Amino acid sequence: MKRIIVLSLLVTIITSATALAQFEIGASYELRDEEPKNGFGLRVEKGIFESIPLVDLGLRAHFSYFNEDNNISRDGVSYSNEITNYDFGVAAVGGVSLGLLQPFVTVGLGSETTDVDLKGLSDSYPEQEGDESNFYWNMSAGAKVTVIPLVKPFVEYRYTNKELSEPTLADAQNGRIMFGVLLSF
Repeated sequence: MKRIIVLSLLVTIITSATALAQFEIGASYELRDEEPKNGFGLRVEKGIFESIPLVDLGLRAHFSYFNEDNNISRDGVSYSNEITNYDFGVAAVGGVSLGLLQPFVTVGLGSETTDVDLKGLSDSYPEQEGDESNFYWNMSAGAKVTVIPLVKPFVEYRYTNKELSEPTLADAQNGRIMFGVLLSF
């Protein structure tokens, strides 16, 4: 009788953890070729069609933030340059469950905004500000590793194309690699 109770309790816990693991929230450290180069990201992912075995389908919302502040002085002239970049988007996620490893791919749309604030710290160079916003499509590939059922470290490479009207793969300045961790609920 004790074995049946312990076994049913274990099955209930495992089933509950699996059923609840369809909602994930995570954070990442991101590296890219553009300025600013280093940033942080947040993501929320919700699984859909959970009844399909071995296949993971879902929807993701993501947000990334990059910031860099440079101070330059030369020949008595000083500049302060602050660049802030943030983007957000949504994507469809498809992957497979291979035990502890879960490779995935995504396709999505988003928006990116870059703010530049150039301050000349002398009278001969006035302050200048500017911002640029654009829409983009992206695709990514990566993998999650299930260390314990609720914690999943991941690595992902995302390619972003800001030319929605004429998509090309010629511009290599649009890639980023992300390292992070997801919490599954």
